[in-house]
Amino acid sequence: MGAVKFYHIQTGTLEDAARQLITRALAQGWPVMLRGPDWARLEDLDERFWLFPEEGFLPHGLEGGPQDAEQPLLLGQGAAVNGARAVMLLSGVAVDPAEARAMERIWLLFEAGDPAQVTAARAEWRAVTAAGLIAEYWSDETGKWQMKAQSDAGSA
Repeated sequence: MGAVKFYHIQTGTLEDAARQLITRALAQGWPVMLRGPDWARLEDLDERFWLFPEEGFLPHGLEGGPQDAEQPLLLGQGAAVNGARAVMLLSGVAVDPAEARAMERIWLLFEAGDPAQVTAARAEWRAVTAAGLIAEYWSDETGKWQMKAQSDAGSA
């Protein structure tokens, strides 16, 4: 079981943070599920991952296609049918403790410029730690990702 890693995006963009983390996971051979609450946001990421940049292309698919199970990166709102070993959650999607225990990694990305996302992330932190999972808080406030806090398993 990996820790649930909360990524507070303060200076970068959600797309850049997602691309960086997903690239690392794919390099380790981990299929990834990227789950979001807003279908339009998922479609936007789908388009961006196809087009930009060429040297950092992320092989992926949008949920609902005939090859969902074979996608190294699947964007959607449902189950991780692609054999994911890591799940990226956009703000507004709750962490499923059972799924988190089965994964190598769970990331929850939230943007500083949206107070509702920050509030939702704080609520998720409490839920994750109450479920007995380890939570890590990461911030890019200095322009580089740094871990700022870590809970003990089971601490609230």
